[in-house]
Parts: sequence; C-alpha cells; structure tokens
Amino acid sequence: MAAQRLGTAPLTGGGRVAYAVTGSGPFLVVAPGWLSHLEMGWAIPGERMFHEALSSGRTLVRYDRPGCGLSDAYDGPRTMELEVATIAAVTDAVGATRFDLFGWSLGAAAAVRWAAERPETLSRLVLYGGWPIGSAIGDDHSRQHVLGLLATHWGLGSDLLTEVFAPDADAGTRRTLARYQRAASSAETAVALLQLAYGLDVTRDLGRVRAPTLVLHRRGDRAAPLAGGRALAQAIPEAELVELEGRSHLPAIGDAQSVVDEVRRFLGLPALRRAVPTGLTTRQTEVAGLVAEGLTNRQIADRLGISERSAESHLERIRLRLGFSSRSQVAAWYVARTP
Repeated sequence: MAAQRLGTAPLTGGGRVAYAVTGSGPFLVVAPGWLSHLEMGWAIPGERMFHEALSSGRTLVRYDRPGCGLSDAYDGPRTMELEVATIAAVTDAVGATRFDLFGWSLGAAAAVRWAAERPETLSRLVLYGGWPIGSAIGDDHSRQHVLGLLATHWGLGSDLLTEVFAPDADAGTRRTLARYQRAASSAETAVALLQLAYGLDVTRDLGRVRAPTLVLHRRGDRAAPLAGGRALAQAIPEAELVELEGRSHLPAIGDAQSVVDEVRRFLGLPALRRAVPTGLTTRQTEVAGLVAEGLTNRQIADRLGISERSAESHLERIRLRLGFSSRSQVAAWYVARTP
C-alpha cells in the first residue's frame, strides 16, 4: 500500500498549509472540494483507495486549504486569489514546475483560474463536479437556508450536506463523512468556503484555458447540477465532457472506479483493477477501539484477557486489511467511523 508523506508550505501572507505526497512519477496536483483533512481522509478506506489509484504512475499532491485539516488556522477573506496562492505555495514546496491538475467541486473553479493565469505550468486539466457560476447552484432561498444552518448548528448542517454530497453511501459511511467534515473545519470556515462556492464566477477564465481538459460530471449530482459541468466543457476550448452515472458529489463515493478510469485514460495511464477488503471482524474492531484509546499491546492484552502476542497479531491483521502502516492511522480510522 502507498504511504502519504506530509509536509507544510508557507503562504505569502503568513501561515502554513499542509500537503501530502503519494506515489512517484510526473506530478498530479489535486485542488480539493469544500473541506478536507489529509490525515482523517487517508483513514477512510474508500477515500484512501481512490487517491492510491490516482497515484499509481503519478506523484499525487493533495493539500488542506488554510484553516482546514492540518493547515494553520486562517480568519482572512476567502477569495479565488487565495485559492490560486495556495496552489502556488504547495507546488513551489514540492518542486512541481509543470504538472497535471485535478480540481473537483470548489477546487474545479480554482483549477480553472490557475489554468487561465498560469498556462505554462499545466500539462493537462481535469475538472470533476464543477461549475463556473456559484449563483446557479440552487436558488437564493435554499443557499441562505444552508448557510444559516451551518452557522447556527454545524452538527446538523454537516449531516444535511453529507446526505446531499453522498446519497449513494451507506448510513455508516455518511456518519463518518459528517464527522470528518466537522473535524476538518470550524463552522465559521465551513460557512466562509460555502459562501465562496456560491459567489464565485470564473466564466471569463474559461476561454483562456489552453491545457487539454477533461470535464467529468455525474448526471444525478445532487450538490452540483450537471448543467455546471456542461457549461465548463462548452466554454473551455476543445474540452472533453464525460457524463457519468450516479448521484454522489464526492468522487470517492459511489462508482469511484469510473472516475479513476476516466482520469487515468485522459492522463495516458493504464487502467487499474483491484478490490481491497476493508471490513474488520468484531474482535479486530474491538482492538482498533483500544488502539484509539491509546493503549499499548500489553494493555490491550490485559483488557481482553489474551496474550500480548495475540494482541500484536490482531493489530498486524488490522493494518494489513485496512492498508495502514501505523497505530495512529488505525486510531484515526476508528475515530472517524465510530460515534
């Protein structure tokens, strides 16, 4: 299994943003959706497998926006200029002078702006679940309702948006994703980023994109209507549009394999076919919970009435089954999925 390598990059205005590097080969930079948390996202098997698939044959670079996940706190304005500056900081830090860029959801608009302003840096551009004008997402009443709910009740708001973002996920995964969002950011940051998503307009940038572009969009996307993807493809010179089946906005939820297949095809990479079991036995789940409590193997053995060697064996099987390399990853996975 791939291991992500974490680092930080300084922003021009102060503070640092966290990034993660996976795989090897030419750079593929991911401009993320609304909220992210590099460590917790890696602990969710489906999301990890999605990014591992993209990093086969590529050096995959992901990052947390200022104020999100592992990045420093940030209370300044949320603008497209900050989005571009964040991509610049991360790519400078990893030494990526020319790369492929994959922007999804809010990150699609950031990727478009980058492509228009820095064409010399891009080999290819992939946009998933994006839109050129934020005001086209729902009506004003619905947008204000969602923003108000997030501001006054972050827990309920994150639950609601998870239902919208990932309707194809099972109930347990949706609970995990809602907790993931709350861990990734404060309510104030979540509101500010959603306001940016609703208020952005990159229509003037679309005609200036020169990189070969693939636009992916699920036909039933409940968060970002298909019309947004079609508008991007129509306005970007010679862009290719692929409409995918499904309702989930998050690319790693639902038929993630189709997203991976199309991205890899466009980048000239061979298709991947693999399936990794991610479920644990009852005993393994119990051991994972004790790891999350911070217990050593000896303490786990004493708690469960087993030998220390058995505790070590259980932990090793957990790591193998989930594709993890450390106790901290097991602990993060358990915390992310357990109420």
